[in-house]
Amino acid sequence: MATSLSPRRIIDCDVHCAPSAADPFERFLPANYRAALEQNMYSAPRPGYANPFGVNRRDTTHETPEDIERNHLDRYGITYGVLQPSPTMYLSLNHSIDVGNALCRAANDWLIASYLEHDPRFLGSICINTNDPKAAGEEIRRVAGHPRMVQVIVPGEAAFLYGHRFYHPIYEACEETGMVFALHPGVEGAYRSSTAIGRPSTYFEWHVSLSQVFMAHAASLVLEGTFEKFPGLHVLLTEGGVGWLPHLLWRMDKDFKALRSTTPWLKQEPSAYVFEHIKMTTQPMEEPANPKHFLAMLEMVHADQTLCFSSDFPHWDFDDPVRAFDSQMPEAVKERILWGNAYDLYKGKLSALESSRSLAAALA
Repeated sequence: MATSLSPRRIIDCDVHCAPSAADPFERFLPANYRAALEQNMYSAPRPGYANPFGVNRRDTTHETPEDIERNHLDRYGITYGVLQPSPTMYLSLNHSIDVGNALCRAANDWLIASYLEHDPRFLGSICINTNDPKAAGEEIRRVAGHPRMVQVIVPGEAAFLYGHRFYHPIYEACEETGMVFALHPGVEGAYRSSTAIGRPSTYFEWHVSLSQVFMAHAASLVLEGTFEKFPGLHVLLTEGGVGWLPHLLWRMDKDFKALRSTTPWLKQEPSAYVFEHIKMTTQPMEEPANPKHFLAMLEMVHADQTLCFSSDFPHWDFDDPVRAFDSQMPEAVKERILWGNAYDLYKGKLSALESSRSLAAALA
């Protein structure tokens, strides 16, 4: 297959990696927790939905860091790839909180050893146990000092909506360390229905309904006053779609005029908090048949401020960074999506990395 290498700088905010039989993350577990796993002390609910054809592309390999370097970073000219390690999608659901905490620590140590120390283009996501916010905050502080750890990653499925004060210790740690708080789907429906009414019948139905989860969490974070309490917190909604945002913004701002007394902690319209604190990834981005409608949607969501490119490599609905965008998209907006918005989001870490790259190039 011919390369689609881009001359642009690109930050890909959703690159998946996973442990394997040859490189298991459990090897980083202390002996007593390995014994706990042997005694079947690990269990977690699952949503019960699976793609009948598998979730990964069949035309590429992705089992090792070298695979992802060769088949994705090199092939598509990716400057930085933000890794989403697969354990993060379910470890917060562990029935044993202590085992869940230990598994999160092991997953983070594995990611650092197997990927972050392998290629400077890899950026990391910290796995935490959201069912133990105090321990999650401690784990964020333990790992956040790594120069290429840029965010905390949590699943859309949760005990509470993420605006709930239960999660404040996590946001305190994120704000203190400069880590972005990122959501990624994977196990929605494990605790309860993934829709507001009932359980979908098929993976197809489940998959197209996931945006409901992101809408609910976004509204909760804004209307519960999370960003007033933690003004330095930034959130990335990964793989949750984009087209639903105008509806949510309009509805929140409209109701704010009549119901603001119920949220006295809010000092500005809800949409202002979204544009200041929340960004979204492009994959899967809704693409209307009429290109004018697509461009109108980009304008409505302030794409030059809110959208960050993501490929979802190596999944079946992968987006090529060159072919993913309509040819009529303004070049300035495309540059913001491919690089600028994510750079602003992770600037605390990326500014130091870019300085190091420039120095290395000058000395070469």
